[in-house]
Amino acid sequence: MADVIVVGGGVVGLTTAVCLAERGMRVRVWSSLPPERTTSAVAGAMIGGPVRNEPLEPSLRWQRTSLDEFTALAGDPATGSRVARGRLVSRLGDAIPPWATALPGFRPCTPDESAGFPIAFWITSPLVDMPVYLDYLTGRLAKAGVEIEIRAAESLAEPAAEAPAVVNCSGVGAAALAGDDRVQPVRGQHVIVENPGLDDFFYEGGADTDWVGYMPHPRRVVLGGTAEPGDWNLTPDDAQTQAILARCVAVEPRLAGCRVLGVEVGLRPGRPAIRLEADPSSPGLVHCYGHGGVGVSMSWGCAREITAMIAGD
Repeated sequence: MADVIVVGGGVVGLTTAVCLAERGMRVRVWSSLPPERTTSAVAGAMIGGPVRNEPLEPSLRWQRTSLDEFTALAGDPATGSRVARGRLVSRLGDAIPPWATALPGFRPCTPDESAGFPIAFWITSPLVDMPVYLDYLTGRLAKAGVEIEIRAAESLAEPAAEAPAVVNCSGVGAAALAGDDRVQPVRGQHVIVENPGLDDFFYEGGADTDWVGYMPHPRRVVLGGTAEPGDWNLTPDDAQTQAILARCVAVEPRLAGCRVLGVEVGLRPGRPAIRLEADPSSPGLVHCYGHGGVGVSMSWGCAREITAMIAGD
């Protein structure tokens, strides 16, 4: 019998399962999709940068924990994590915000480096190649004796009948499983191209639906992107693909003509605030969802907190 069942095979669920299993608990993971087909596999994914999520103080703590973990993992190429240098830019405002100066590696961009954005500065941050990283987490779970069961829960009562503790990391699926009408999909589309030799990343923050950014990994570059609240459509949009390519080439001409390896669409779990709490009406049930586009950068902090809750620390 399991001590804990984690519902959800994305980055938050897998990381939570790793922490629980390595604490000595008997863990099962239920996921409606294999990890490589979850929204997490589509992420860029940059760990640093500003934290704007609510609840703000816990979110800052969760990101700090994750930042330390991904920085440590960057010493092993098999994890897919590396510490990279890159530019954060924005069209909102005309001055670098005060919080930016405290970010690792901060330096204002020169006019030539700003790519036409009124706010532009350099930072250093872990950058994670998600397909590689999800394989790493899966392997770490296997080493701890945990298998990922491809099993869609119709309700949270199902895992609760098989384990005394359940962690709901179901992402956008929490709208139905937790009966939470504040959860909505935020559709994102990325274009994947061969890496022409890029090492630094570029990311536009604060944009509404269309933004420009590229995240280079050893063999590929993830180009973004879109953010469309309330859209469940997982079919790639050709017009969006061309627009993403055009925006990214305008910033980095070396991307022009790169072979397109694929177009990926994912549904970020949007919510006004991340929900990480024990369910007051269901003993043994802990919820952890609503991370929007920051699931990777909050994953270790949330997983450590859940583990402490379940272990009674």
